[in-house]
Amino acid sequence: MASSTSCIQANGILRDNHELTPLEKHVMFFDINNDGIIYPSETYQAFRKMGRGIFRSMFAAVLIHFNLSHKTRPGKCPSLLFPIVVENIKYAIHGSDSGAYDSEGRFVPEKFEEIFKKHANQNADSLTYNEVKELLKTNRKPKDYYGWANAFVDWNSLYDLGKNKNEILTKETVKAVYDGSLFEQIAKEHASK
Repeated sequence: MASSTSCIQANGILRDNHELTPLEKHVMFFDINNDGIIYPSETYQAFRKMGRGIFRSMFAAVLIHFNLSHKTRPGKCPSLLFPIVVENIKYAIHGSDSGAYDSEGRFVPEKFEEIFKKHANQNADSLTYNEVKELLKTNRKPKDYYGWANAFVDWNSLYDLGKNKNEILTKETVKAVYDGSLFEQIAKEHASK
């Protein structure tokens, strides 16, 4: 099913010696079988590993795959299996977001720092829910409704998954989502309970 160039090794390097970008690492948590292709059932399993309920996990899997599958399979006929190809995840980057990933899926530290310089008003190293809403409003590009919707879902999901007991989203948590480690941390915390 997957070509030999798209299979992932455990050390985070593609078989063709292509090192994973931060965006690819971000989505690899959802590739349960590490074959470089993420199916809705894997996304569902990943959300369950993070402690999300059955309905919420099913809804997330359907929404994510319906929106991203065709973008990660350029030039191919749509598939009713709605796979997401990890090595093509850069094609699913949307507008009206922070710009912390560039067009190749690489992390842009300056844009990451800008999130907190511009929007972390109460504490320089964290965001409140209202500051997240402000960030979303500020980053909206005119008539980019698809980007607005995706940024809304991304940031609200991040806030829901990553907020601490004080209802704050820390800089460390936001960085962990960009480098791909947050989901694994949440799954380990959930498994230990």
